[in-house]
Amino acid sequence: MNSSPLPIVRDVAGLRAVVRDWRRAGARVGLTPTMGALHAGHLSLVRAAKERCGKVVASLFVNPRQFGPNEDFDRYPRDEAGDAALLAGAGCDLLYAPDRTAMYPAGFATSVTVADVSAPLEGEMRPHFFSGVATVVAKLLLQTMPDAAFFGEKDYQQLLVIQQMARDLDMPIAIIGCPTLREQDGLAMSSRNAYLNAEERRIAGRLNHILHDAIKAFRNGDPLVGVESEAARHLVAAGFSKVDYVAIRDAETLAAPAAGRACRILAAAWLGKTRLIDNMAV
Repeated sequence: MNSSPLPIVRDVAGLRAVVRDWRRAGARVGLTPTMGALHAGHLSLVRAAKERCGKVVASLFVNPRQFGPNEDFDRYPRDEAGDAALLAGAGCDLLYAPDRTAMYPAGFATSVTVADVSAPLEGEMRPHFFSGVATVVAKLLLQTMPDAAFFGEKDYQQLLVIQQMARDLDMPIAIIGCPTLREQDGLAMSSRNAYLNAEERRIAGRLNHILHDAIKAFRNGDPLVGVESEAARHLVAAGFSKVDYVAIRDAETLAAPAAGRACRILAAAWLGKTRLIDNMAV
């Protein structure tokens, strides 16, 4: 533990000791995994966990296994003291902030792979990503053993992967998706928004509006391929430097949409060196 207003533990034994005491007192436990650089979206997960469970652990770990060799691991924003203050204000009860050697000690040789739902979209663009996410989240869930864990719908495919993993491995933990929080212009809140300069930030808000327009076109019966390609064209015209994908998919499987089933539109696009993702229900 440390002496800050929010208690902090950095090893599994310390985490489990606190959780064990809570359970002896009859408390339910919620977990909100984060990589830090917190914003209002993260804090909404803490508040949801507090309301549902009573006691909340937030984890803070920038997971190297979900970054590719040319991605932003080294420059990913880090501010543990600031994050701890925000978490305390949101009602968090404990910060779990392990270092890399605590999560991946010498000799660590296991990875978790979730097939099917991880394959398209982000899986095609970042083949390493979901194995890294599934591995670290599996560890966090098993280290904490909460009653429920809370994830934002902004990372929608990630949420589906984690839900699939928990079901397949019979983890007795509810995986709860929470709505995306947005800025006034509709941009989904993200730690990576801090990378955007003023002009890029102005353009970024167009992503939300272009996806809304695509949803309207799809509902009006426009062909799927045309809706997706037109949305990508509009993103480039708005100033995005590259579009990885705009796709309307089945909301549960991410397969091609089928009549009578809920759908989701998902997109990933670049502004300079910053990659933004977003999604919403169709």
